[in-house]
Amino acid sequence: MNIEVSEAPIATVGELARVSIAFTVDRACEVSASRAGVGAFVLSEHPIAAPYVKDYDCVSGEGPAQWAGRFDTSNWGFIRAQSNGRLMGGAVIAFRTENVAMLEARTDLAVLWDIRVSPDVRRQGVGSALFRAAEAWAVAKGCRQLKIETQNINVVACRFYARHGCAVRAIHRFAYPELPNEVQLLWYKDLAVPR
Repeated sequence: MNIEVSEAPIATVGELARVSIAFTVDRACEVSASRAGVGAFVLSEHPIAAPYVKDYDCVSGEGPAQWAGRFDTSNWGFIRAQSNGRLMGGAVIAFRTENVAMLEARTDLAVLWDIRVSPDVRRQGVGSALFRAAEAWAVAKGCRQLKIETQNINVVACRFYARHGCAVRAIHRFAYPELPNEVQLLWYKDLAVPR
């Protein structure tokens, strides 16, 4: 498959809602401290008894069409993946935005806010192409780190981020009071900023 990855105006990010972010939850990750030292974690997988479908876009107030109404997205990046004119996926990067706690009030940190690939082309390199483009975008902005939030129930995403050199640096077991079985995982990747 020929994948064309390019930056698009952030004002067009609503089109990303056409790409499903839904996935089947049939496993979860347990997080434990690593013997490697403070702040290092090990993830182990286990099956769950009753698999279900998770769709972040179904959460009230979430989804690409709502972001501009909730945040100042003028510093954000939107990277599209297309093949033969069809939108296959996208990545959104948050950067230098007041009132976005995930950015930690840092000017050298970017957050991979969203990354999604059409279900029919997952595991074909689209996500990796988008991730590399998001890294390059952050480096071009002078960022030293890329931060990503996911949950312990998104095992495929956890594997993906680990494979791309990210490391879990923080866990929050009670980040989602309405979802007590989900644990927030914060991944970081150090970026090579040219001197």
